[in-house]
Amino acid sequence: MLLKDLMMIFISSLILFICVLVSIAFLTLLERKVLGYIQIRKGPNKVGFLGLIQPFSDAIKLFTKEQTYPFMSNFNLYYFSPVFNLLLALFLWVCLPFISVNISFNFSILFFLCISSLSVYTIMLSGWSSNSNYALLGSLRSVAQTISYEVSLALILVSYLFLILSFNMLDFMKYQEYVWYLYLMFPLCLMWLVSSLAETNRTPFDFAEGESELVSGFNVEYSSGGFAMIFLAEYGNILFMSLMCVMLFLGANLLNFLFFMKLVLISFFWLWVRGTLPRYRYDKLMYLAWKNYLPISLNYLMFFFSMKLYYFILLI
Repeated sequence: MLLKDLMMIFISSLILFICVLVSIAFLTLLERKVLGYIQIRKGPNKVGFLGLIQPFSDAIKLFTKEQTYPFMSNFNLYYFSPVFNLLLALFLWVCLPFISVNISFNFSILFFLCISSLSVYTIMLSGWSSNSNYALLGSLRSVAQTISYEVSLALILVSYLFLILSFNMLDFMKYQEYVWYLYLMFPLCLMWLVSSLAETNRTPFDFAEGESELVSGFNVEYSSGGFAMIFLAEYGNILFMSLMCVMLFLGANLLNFLFFMKLVLISFFWLWVRGTLPRYRYDKLMYLAWKNYLPISLNYLMFFFSMKLYYFILLI
């Protein structure tokens, strides 16, 4: 019986990972289309009907190109960093609460925090092991940014956790059956959205890949499969953070088709921001994290904690 369960978990996880990778492929197509229409042009439209086969041709092109590596690089770390980066990005999806159980566990929020924190190391090592000044500078900026925003991200998340008093992601679904947390915690929801943008290194916070000054940042020395894996990991994280936004404050009912429409809407917001906003200045980014978001999220945390405390005192 146990062997059958393990086989089912393995097969369902494999199907999940394949579906995630396919959705990442079409997210890149959507991004190129959206950016094209924002800049009043078509976007990819030649390969297949409306360019629908474009992501697959890009993947084939990337993985069949010659794999180069810098002569002075730390080869093992340089080679395996993108692999671990992609594995961590895919591993995040395991904590997605399945109605058919899969690996649904009571500490899925803690699992999300642990795995998302680990992805910083792969970026740092991929930048450092390249033995290039541009790559190192890009990775340092990325690590500083990610660590700064992880603090406020975790504190915002704790405010949500006080409302449900559980680490299980499925409980967010139960508690938002009648009213979404978007209405109850509107400022925190906006702060979570902006912090998620910073966490995934997206415009206007794309300092890890600031093309205009860092020549693509920490992935500058990567080509072929290594670059493709870093690229896939980034877009996998974007999709997962969009999913977290839907779970936390948009009333995620996994059995409802509207859940997927909300997910597409939030992902579209990520792309829309990229086509609209210019890059933030680095010192202002840090100022926003430590001087604005941290005090506000701490105040909200105290507020929700006192609310829960008052509720328990009333019950007693």
